Amino acid sequence: MQITKGKVKSAKKVVCYGPEGIGKSTFASKFPNAVFIDTEGSTKDMDVARLPRPSSWEYLLQEIQYVKDNPDVCGSLIIDTVDWAEQLCVEHICDKHHKDGIESFGYGTGYVYTKEEFGRFLNKLEDLVEAGINVVLTAHAHIKKFEQPDEMGAYDRWELKLGKKTSSQTAPLVKEWADMLLFVNYKTYSVAVDDKGKKHKGQGGKRIMYTSHHPCWDAKNRYGLPDECEFEYEVIRYIIESSDMGKQKHTKWEEKKAENPLPDFMSLPEADVDEEVDFDTKQKVYEKKEPNPEPDISKSETFRLNDYIPKALQDLMYVNLVSEEELMEAVNSRGIFPKGTPFVNLPKDYIDGCLIAAWPKVLAVIKDIRSKQEIPFD
Repeated sequence: MQITKGKVKSAKKVVCYGPEGIGKSTFASKFPNAVFIDTEGSTKDMDVARLPRPSSWEYLLQEIQYVKDNPDVCGSLIIDTVDWAEQLCVEHICDKHHKDGIESFGYGTGYVYTKEEFGRFLNKLEDLVEAGINVVLTAHAHIKKFEQPDEMGAYDRWELKLGKKTSSQTAPLVKEWADMLLFVNYKTYSVAVDDKGKKHKGQGGKRIMYTSHHPCWDAKNRYGLPDECEFEYEVIRYIIESSDMGKQKHTKWEEKKAENPLPDFMSLPEADVDEEVDFDTKQKVYEKKEPNPEPDISKSETFRLNDYIPKALQDLMYVNLVSEEELMEAVNSRGIFPKGTPFVNLPKDYIDGCLIAAWPKVLAVIKDIRSKQEIPFD
């Protein structure tokens, strides 16, 4: 055991929430060498680096795992937005337990499952922070009635928009996890427009970033920021970029980016993939390019998937280069369906609840089949 003293330099965990359209994505893009996981498609018109938009919760976790395994690909990971990511989490929980909706569990069990899964998600993000990568979660805000136990009456306050009822479960986890919880809003003033002061109109509209707790919103910081600041990255730049470890990582990223602007995983199956249609088989043909600027065509790998495979499953198969034949061999090894059953005959509930929701187990079976071993999956 060794007792240490003093400040410990590390990457930062930042949550920025506020009303839609106020500039949260633009603010997050200013973080050092930011790479986005855009869960809602809000960065289409922004010149930023991004991973493919996750079509399932499992795909989102695999993207985070990719960044963890390759810590030099970015200096800051932005999840924009975390409330849309929560929707993927809820869908995953429902598909895994074969439920129509989160309310179908009864007695609040579904919300407990969501809280537990979201806690594991935050733990994965914590691993990135320990690897020296800043993590930024953006979120929408909404107004809710709030009543303190020791006071009479209720009042309105801004809250993280994390579900209708799950906010009481997942929102506290996110707020506790963050080093900085920043609430942003338009600062407006009510000005009387008549002599009697009965009619008013709003003026102002300046964007303000709040960094400390207020009865009308939650916010916090551990760096002595003023209670109200300009909503600009320059306000916190000295905090984010003060870590020597972070500077070394960002420099290393710039050198890597000069050699190869986008890693293969970040661009598949969108930016770094040529797509064409073979009209004889009605299949999409994806050709994975080598990272060399002038790839050797003889070494390129052609990978085919049929259009009838759902996109959420296709995304997972493309990442691991799993063919339809390999997938069906794993399915048939389970013995649930007769041998030779085609993919198109699989029930939707089985595809969503087993193949997508339990993809790590499915992938383990496929890898074992590749090595001439069999391990059953649930």
